[in-house]
Amino acid sequence: MNFWLTKTEPGTYSWSDLVRDKKTTWDGVRNFQARNNLKAMKKNDQVFIYHSGEEKAIVGIATISKEFFPDPKDPAWVAVELSHHKKLKKPISLAQIKSDKLLGGMALIRASRLSVQPVKKEEFDRIISMSEE
Repeated sequence: MNFWLTKTEPGTYSWSDLVRDKKTTWDGVRNFQARNNLKAMKKNDQVFIYHSGEEKAIVGIATISKEFFPDPKDPAWVAVELSHHKKLKKPISLAQIKSDKLLGGMALIRASRLSVQPVKKEEFDRIISMSEE
């Protein structure tokens, strides 16, 4: 199993929207590196949902329910289907991530503009642990 992080503007599509919808097509990604990350996602991989904009926090976990397929809005690109998994016990802010020594190498910090990024298992586990403290 692999771990990922996807960014979203809560005003466009939020964690609450995913909970309501139960699943969604994650489309509209127009960056080659992010597209390659979507292509690498496998069914049942776990995905952090990160609210960008003012909130700047990881708020929940989704799972890949359908591996990549042509983006319905532009078949030259790809999309995946995400299903709601669970809300974090408490959101983990970007400031908390930046201040944690174990998380200093996260793509979220190193490649801050990348909208779909890999997360190492130890990073994933650390964020879960921080959420439960």
